[in-house]
Amino acid sequence: MRLIAILFLLLFSFFTTTNGFLERQLNHPRVKIAYAKKESIIRYMLSEKQIDKNHFNLYFRAFKEEQSFEIWAKNSYQETFRLIKTIPFCTTSGNAGPKRKQGDRQIPEGFYHIAVFNPQSEYYLSLGINYPNKSDSILGERGKLGGDIYIHGGCESIGCIPLTDDKIEEVYLFAVLAKDAGQTEIPIHIFPNRMNTPNYKYLIDNHDDNTLRRFWGNIRTGYLLFEQYGTVPSITINSLGIYEFEK
Repeated sequence: MRLIAILFLLLFSFFTTTNGFLERQLNHPRVKIAYAKKESIIRYMLSEKQIDKNHFNLYFRAFKEEQSFEIWAKNSYQETFRLIKTIPFCTTSGNAGPKRKQGDRQIPEGFYHIAVFNPQSEYYLSLGINYPNKSDSILGERGKLGGDIYIHGGCESIGCIPLTDDKIEEVYLFAVLAKDAGQTEIPIHIFPNRMNTPNYKYLIDNHDDNTLRRFWGNIRTGYLLFEQYGTVPSITINSLGIYEFEK
């Protein structure tokens, strides 16, 4: 009986977090307005890439120096993602390097996923990431890591990624539709820049902090894997806060 109860709870959790998610989000006025404006545009962008609007997965990628936010998607039965759209940041804050403490104004760098959907955000609509993750908790300032890092509307940043109200409508709805289609975790990877060879050399040559250099060398592995294969690698974090990757 206990096993049956556990299975029931797991199934209940899955269906309450995926199936019907769009319907619940549409109860919020801002989401309803965004859906009326952007739903057909999003469907068209997916169809252009031959991606099934009812069975797709989503992946976000952001580059701080270029102030560039990317939307990638794929059919849920495929492995390779396709670039759907690139959106410029409205503004930015901080410098190259990860977020290591509250109040440093840094946009995090590393490997995260969408953890919060906020349809009543101070910045119109917002998607919260799971900062601090395990790596941040190990490598950052203990007890003073801060939090509340969002992709949001508007044009202000103290560590978040603002995309304007117009563009956050699209990004937010992409995430809602992917979750409604069954994707339980939407990854977002944030890098100091596009870490190809010239850009990576520029980072290393202009920063003499070896801790920072090692960190960038570590996250670059994840960047290169996606660039080579078009798939999001499996990522774990070891006891030293180092990211480990498996294609």
